[in-house]
Amino acid sequence: MNICCLDLEGVLVPEIWIALADASGISALTRTTRDEPDYGKLMAWRMDILRDHGLGLKDIQKVISTIDPLPGSKEFLDSLREKSQVIIISDTFEEFAQPLMGKLGWPTIFCNALEIDEDGMLAGVRMRCSNSKLETVRGLHAIGFETIATGDSYNDLAMIRASKAGFLFRTTEAIKADNPDLAAYETYEELLAAFESNL
Repeated sequence: MNICCLDLEGVLVPEIWIALADASGISALTRTTRDEPDYGKLMAWRMDILRDHGLGLKDIQKVISTIDPLPGSKEFLDSLREKSQVIIISDTFEEFAQPLMGKLGWPTIFCNALEIDEDGMLAGVRMRCSNSKLETVRGLHAIGFETIATGDSYNDLAMIRASKAGFLFRTTEAIKADNPDLAAYETYEELLAAFESNL
């Protein structure tokens, strides 16, 4: 029995933080897990920047409401869901993901949650568990499933490597160079065929 495990940002939807950087004019927010492998460090840095600029959760959600899925991603997801169970495993947050899930047809997502202070500012994160992508696929294995995974960033590599098959999707040249043994795809047609060949 298989479960397909997908990263969210960069695979199905644009990077939320890059959209926020564009909307706010704060170029420092373009730094993502493609650039910084330490997610805790990255989030602490982001929260400091947001506080310095007076941007709270409502400001971020307003930007997220304008984001549409990447062209072709919903069709890819729908086609994959016809053939297999699919879970999106993301380091994003429930407060960010909700409007995006509606636009993708309400797939299952496992993600984290934010701590918000009385002023509506991001004050912390509540991670489901440490190494959540890797631990999620390990948990699925423990209950009898095999996983096939894809992602685009450093924080997806452990999930991809722990799965029976895994692929990079629209990743950076640096990540491809560091992981030459992993197949890397650029189109949803290629990615769907790769999943189908391993189901």
